[in-house]
Amino acid sequence: MDIDMSRRNKKPRLLLESERERLDEFIDSIHYSARYSDDKFEYRHVQLPKNMLKKIPADYFDSAKGTLKLLWEEEWRALGITQSLGWEHYEVHEPEPHILLFKRPL
Repeated sequence: MDIDMSRRNKKPRLLLESERERLDEFIDSIHYSARYSDDKFEYRHVQLPKNMLKKIPADYFDSAKGTLKLLWEEEWRALGITQSLGWEHYEVHEPEPHILLFKRPL
């Protein structure tokens, strides 16, 4: 389950201060799942408020899939997602594009 690098920006695209300010109202409404694991990875999903997607800059989105791109750590942290070190955004739950899937090695 490797990361498909073609689904990311070539390098992290940091938010402008004005873009970041538009997201502030949603930070307290981000939901973090409990952690779950298999024999290689620990997983969790992060649920963004649906209205937050409308405020995220267009170049964070994969126009072919209609979902967020796979985000670099600097990008998801800029959106207000807070997690300990080592988590990697590896997938977006396409039926519900506001749900981001994360993993890290055990």
